[in-house]
Amino acid sequence: MTTLSDERLAQIAHRFSELEARLASGTLEGDEFVAASRDYAELEPVARAAGLVAAMREEVSALTEMLALPDFKAMAEEELAGIKEQLPELERDLAIAMLPRDVADSRSAMLEIRAGTGGDEAALFAGDLYRMYERYAGEQGWKLEPISASASDVGGFKEVVASVTGAGVFAKLKFESGVHRVQRVPVTESGGRIHTSAATVAVLPEPTEVDVAIEDKDLKIDIYRSSGAGGQHVNTTDSAVRITHLPSGIVVTCQDERSQHKNRAKAMQVLRARLYEKMREEAHGEEAEARKAMVGSGDRSERIRTYNFPQGRVTDHRIGLTLHKLPEVIEGTGLGEVIDALIAEDEAKRLAALDG
Repeated sequence: MTTLSDERLAQIAHRFSELEARLASGTLEGDEFVAASRDYAELEPVARAAGLVAAMREEVSALTEMLALPDFKAMAEEELAGIKEQLPELERDLAIAMLPRDVADSRSAMLEIRAGTGGDEAALFAGDLYRMYERYAGEQGWKLEPISASASDVGGFKEVVASVTGAGVFAKLKFESGVHRVQRVPVTESGGRIHTSAATVAVLPEPTEVDVAIEDKDLKIDIYRSSGAGGQHVNTTDSAVRITHLPSGIVVTCQDERSQHKNRAKAMQVLRARLYEKMREEAHGEEAEARKAMVGSGDRSERIRTYNFPQGRVTDHRIGLTLHKLPEVIEGTGLGEVIDALIAEDEAKRLAALDG
């Protein structure tokens, strides 16, 4: 791990002080204020970590000088040993804070869950996953709002799309993309045999309208009558919306709202997220191989996690983590332990890649 010089630490502190002063001056307006606020938010954790390292190094320097004083030598040696034990950890925290960030990390996200192999049981599992993320989002202080859903006859979802709004949503949920597998005895199974089913999760960062410009001429919009479960209003008005983005071939449908305008707005929200993800994938094409070495490639066909109900365990295959806490994880309260482990592993691998 590369250790930053004292001069570099001073530069970070100076830059942060400058930003603080500019924001406090009250002279910034509009885009200038937004840009400075964003820079401040990004630099704050780095400046905080750098400040701790700088203070600890100064302490080492002062204690080292005290070693020459007989009356203080024993005390200085003891304190110095403790500080030298803490310093590498603080320097590692600083290195992690300075790792290049995905520009989308701070964003809200679009969560898509689709039932895979396993029929009715897969749809029930998709419903379980949705509730898991809903509770986890609540714990984080985020807002989860359904965009569109296709319910299964037996419960759960064939497909559900939701918007998760809050600070740093994508940074925490991005490692959830992939195939989630469940092993359990279905409620409908009288013989008590264990079945294996799957559901696919995709987490896409929410773009702004500035990120993705969509022209009306590139859209084919079909209005039709809603179908399926959804209450008395279904099949009474032509409110369902299907939007086809002609250049990319991406098709989005939304029929959950009574209002055609609301369905169109939600469908555009999903379309914008999918187009933004497509742009990100194309831009990061050269980095694809490097990303595969990190935690998860983001490939939605990759089996990432197994929820084994008979054994009460959850296994994340990417980092070899097994927790015998399935009830807590599926309830959402224990999901943070898995997510934190994935983030820590990703940071460790990226630090190792920098040093290599």
